[in-house]
Amino acid sequence: MNSISNLEYVDKIILSITKDIKKESIGEYQVGYEVNQADVHQLLSSLKLEGWKQLSYLSAIDWPEENKFEVVYVLFNWDKPIYVQIRAKINRDNPSMNSIISIFPGAKYYERETHEFFGIAFPGNPEYKKQLILEQWDDIPPLRKDFDPSAYSAKKFPSREYPDDFSVKDKDNQVLEKNAKRKKRVKKLRTGGKK
Repeated sequence: MNSISNLEYVDKIILSITKDIKKESIGEYQVGYEVNQADVHQLLSSLKLEGWKQLSYLSAIDWPEENKFEVVYVLFNWDKPIYVQIRAKINRDNPSMNSIISIFPGAKYYERETHEFFGIAFPGNPEYKKQLILEQWDDIPPLRKDFDPSAYSAKKFPSREYPDDFSVKDKDNQVLEKNAKRKKRVKKLRTGGKK
């Protein structure tokens, strides 16, 4: 099958489950569908049964102006080489998306990371709150757009004074002269002794 018929095949699967979608062709070998949160599990299960057995990615996008997070799942099929994105927007105030580890067991680590960086709960994954990367993190999740890295740094690290002028430590230019000689030697070696 070529990529066009593969895309039509994916459309058929998606449209057999839900008509309430926004489709986006991302490229010749990737297509995305924005769907309702309630349809995600059935879509992922159906796609897996049809050969999209590899969960390549799971993360989120923060849309604070909409008060939403968008959870993104990317699946791949080795027989019909098309990446399929399934995206669903969820409430940002109390973000929660049921775990998909019953469909893709490896998702438990993706869900832990997404919880850590965005604060999204994944009920059904008994370990989603267990820290994976950010040891002893005690602030809002750092990939939320309302996270202020400057304020975090000011709170966690001592303030430093930096001088406005910088003086060269090598007043006699010994390092500069040494580097110039090295460059000249390298050039000579590359050109076989010719300038």
